[in-house]
Amino acid sequence: MNNAELFARAQRVIPGGVNSPVRAFRAVGGTPRFIARAQGAYLWDAEGRRYIDYIGSWGPMILGHGHPAVLEAVQRAAADGFSFGAPTEREVELAEAIIAHVPSVEQVRLVSSGTEAAMSALRLARGATGRPMIVKFEGCYHGHADALLVKAGSGLATFGHPTSAGVPAEVVQHTLVLEYNNVEQIEAAFAAHGERIACVMVEPIAGNMNFVRASVPFMTRLRELCTRHGALLVFDEVMTGFRVALGGAQSLYAKAIPGFAPDMSVFGKVIGGGMPLAAFGGPRRIMEQLAPLGPVYQAGTLSGNPVATACGLATLREIAKPGFFDALAAKTRALVEGLVAAARDAGVPMCGDSEGGMFGFFFAPELPQHYGAVMATDKERFNRFFHAMLDRGVYLAPALYEAGFVSAAHSSDDIAATVAATREALRA
Repeated sequence: MNNAELFARAQRVIPGGVNSPVRAFRAVGGTPRFIARAQGAYLWDAEGRRYIDYIGSWGPMILGHGHPAVLEAVQRAAADGFSFGAPTEREVELAEAIIAHVPSVEQVRLVSSGTEAAMSALRLARGATGRPMIVKFEGCYHGHADALLVKAGSGLATFGHPTSAGVPAEVVQHTLVLEYNNVEQIEAAFAAHGERIACVMVEPIAGNMNFVRASVPFMTRLRELCTRHGALLVFDEVMTGFRVALGGAQSLYAKAIPGFAPDMSVFGKVIGGGMPLAAFGGPRRIMEQLAPLGPVYQAGTLSGNPVATACGLATLREIAKPGFFDALAAKTRALVEGLVAAARDAGVPMCGDSEGGMFGFFFAPELPQHYGAVMATDKERFNRFFHAMLDRGVYLAPALYEAGFVSAAHSSDDIAATVAATREALRA
């Protein structure tokens, strides 16, 4: 069956024909590509068409698809059993590996998805502080837990409103939504509510409004205010963890801000290597508030799944090898520089940024600093560009508000082919 036939068939039995909304191509129009297989830096769709893959399963495939060491680890683990519902040595090893690379984390709890990890971290923050309120930022996505499906209201430091049907207003009444990179708003929020704020949850590099960094002054002030008021600073590194650097985005801020560390961290994607696996962690004094030691309940039948932990461990071992991130970052920078240069030569306003194996670009003259600025970039031009690139065998994220990902499997020839396709697409 071709892509259109598969999509029609899928829509009869799956809402919208997809199991995660962005896959439906609603933002860009057209028919989703149904993927039949992947290898290295490439995807093949149901019609046999090959694409250079810059989605990478939305981040996990940092080694590329089908890396031999990862494949061997997964096959060996699967032969021993898919799931036990009991502890295994491998989940201890994965926890130890995460902790070894992230100094702010002394203990972790493994779960099965980024949404589950973020939701559990929120509950733990509220339980550990005894406070009800949480602060998040417009454009940062932390999964689809009810309390986090909220958008900013009007005016300064206002409480949010549900962005999904099925979320009662009272569920988000304690969620405060502020503008990303806005120091004045976070100061006003703590001045008004500081003693009631349990935590501030933030993506240090937001990957769900394309690619937007938290500025060093903004992050410095966040850390100062959380410390002063006894709130927890929670880093959502589901996307950035082990993707922008071996120590995650927090390691980059630690270099720029003396003594910097978040109070809790949320991980996913790369630590599972493409399998359903995520984690949240922090200092022992906070993590020991979790059941069975403390009063904050959290559980999961498939948490620490033996096949997923094998996949994640093999991935972490490969990316911890000397020089891995230097090489990955160089490839990613070359891609972004090539895209921007092609646009400049075509007289098209474009800017871009990258860190490690994560990147973003905008049809705008300068990098946006918050969600409103991202939404003001040229969406229609992006949509045309997306399809022009897809037609030329380059698979970018099918929405202007999603980051892109480069893997170790991408070659210099792949980067050159992508830049050449960009030049053709912009002329077209």
